[in-house]
Amino acid sequence: MTDTTESDHVGSDGTATAEAEGVTARYEETDAERLLTFSADGRTATVAQNREGYAMLKVRTGPDGDELERYYGFDMALDHAAELLGVAVHDLPVPDPAADMGM
Repeated sequence: MTDTTESDHVGSDGTATAEAEGVTARYEETDAERLLTFSADGRTATVAQNREGYAMLKVRTGPDGDELERYYGFDMALDHAAELLGVAVHDLPVPDPAADMGM
């Protein structure tokens, strides 16, 4: 996971974005979930967790996409997301508000 990003922005609505190595990350909170969506070269992968932040992480094909797998650890979920995007896990930028996802 990339700690230093080319750009990192937190909006007034609580969303956060980061970009590095051709990968864009968007963090947002819905009424039910925390969503971290990565996109690169037309592919997307989303790591989702319940709003309270204590449940397993779900990896999906997108924010509303099919659930592919569940993980306890953030690192394992990021590894799967990177695989879906075809990038190295250390190339994934993680906006600050999403850094505490996982159990």
